[in-house]
Amino acid sequence: MHRKEASFDITTENTGILKARILNWTRQFNILVYLDSNGYSSGYDRYELLVGTGLYKIIPESSLLTPGMSSADTSGNWIMGHICYDYKNVIEPRLHSKHTPYTGFPATRLFIPETVCIINKGCTSLTINSVNSPEDIWNAILATSPDIDVTTIPQVVFNADTDETTYKQHIDTLREHIRNGDCYEINYCTSGSALLPSPPDATAVFHKLNTLSPAPFAAFYRWDEQYMWCASPERYIQRNGGTIISQPIKGTARRGTDKAADDAIRTQLAADIKERAENIMIVDLVRNDLARCCMPGSIQVNELFGVYTFPQVHQLISTVSGTLKQEAEFADIIHASFPMGSMTGAPKYKVMELIEHYERFRRELFSGTIGYISPDGNFDFNVIIRSLYYNASSGILSYATGGAITWDSTPDGEWQEMHLKAWALKRIFT
Repeated sequence: MHRKEASFDITTENTGILKARILNWTRQFNILVYLDSNGYSSGYDRYELLVGTGLYKIIPESSLLTPGMSSADTSGNWIMGHICYDYKNVIEPRLHSKHTPYTGFPATRLFIPETVCIINKGCTSLTINSVNSPEDIWNAILATSPDIDVTTIPQVVFNADTDETTYKQHIDTLREHIRNGDCYEINYCTSGSALLPSPPDATAVFHKLNTLSPAPFAAFYRWDEQYMWCASPERYIQRNGGTIISQPIKGTARRGTDKAADDAIRTQLAADIKERAENIMIVDLVRNDLARCCMPGSIQVNELFGVYTFPQVHQLISTVSGTLKQEAEFADIIHASFPMGSMTGAPKYKVMELIEHYERFRRELFSGTIGYISPDGNFDFNVIIRSLYYNASSGILSYATGGAITWDSTPDGEWQEMHLKAWALKRIFT
């Protein structure tokens, strides 16, 4: 494969307008990954924007996701794609997913795009790597309008899969599982769906979501007839050389109506015993997961209970890192840590059984991951939450939200938190 690469000075360009031009330019592709960090900086980020368009080659699951197999044959290429939550059934063959799939995404899909566009973190250059002419692509982007009409997005009424009474009964039942020692934290979620008579403008939907809820791991993903619009604040796993990091989120509080109220809520969240307990349980789980692919004694917690602010919520985020074993390949890291603890609970196997029993929908892409592997073998993958999904074949539009249930959880509190997260998604279609 002969690829060409060129970098272009964008210091005279407005970054927001350039992103909008690129987003509109991607309309011509039925396969695309658009990853936007929205100006957030955690000290671990590598790019402001990373876009892959077109299909050059699908990477067989056996090449990258079989533990013990070398990924050397895929090195030197940009690889993008997703892993669905249902991939848990491959990692743990005794598990299953009985609910009807809606979104239609395959359990895994990793591929080499025809073209990759990268805006560096300093927003000073756009690098284009492609099987086609980078100069022609750059000129086409500059010639593309940045205007995106969000008024065409239809109004939609979603139908919830679980009513309030049933939801609260499930919370009480899950607390009994905790009291009986079956688990000590479980991520319980519900979904909403609607049938659209005609497809929405997918680019406009993402633009509106990303404007109302900009997030550090935002993603617009299309695979033929399947679409995802994601406003995730959470990193699942990143490799940088010999270091691996994970940044689980557990602990949520709504934003205040003014600065004084907002600051008070931040302070309260930082000290909240229940929210801190949720976070530290998952930190311990992540430490254990990473230890399976890292050098003994290298696991450390770089940050515990960091309070981070997003448009609708404040969150508690912790950072866990480790030094990889020399022989650890991509598949070994995924099999050691997937699904991410923040979207399962602990102990992981037991709570995945309980999730399948009590939830009324198939998670599919929700609580899975999307991201990239760079030519140097480093990678970065998010946690797919705060997202909408659309299957053009069936016309089904859906979302899923939830939270971590511990012994200190209350049915009313969990119901309100779930609705807060769902409201931020549903308002895109209101």
